[in-house]
Amino acid sequence: MSSLEIKEAVQSLSRSELRDFLDWLDDYREAIWDKQIEEDMQLGKLDHLISEAKKEFREGKCQQI
Repeated sequence: MSSLEIKEAVQSLSRSELRDFLDWLDDYREAIWDKQIEEDMQLGKLDHLISEAKKEFREGKCQQI
């Protein structure tokens, strides 16, 4: 299915169908994001950010939210 076909299909949805589709799309995007974060963690791509956060915590540069 081409992107044009997808756009046309989305435009033909009723309001209720569009709301359901957007809810599904949000969930799908979140799942992709979660998978990417997990992969990055396993590859060590976030190690520097974790180290920096721990250092700032030890130095008292964090505040409770």
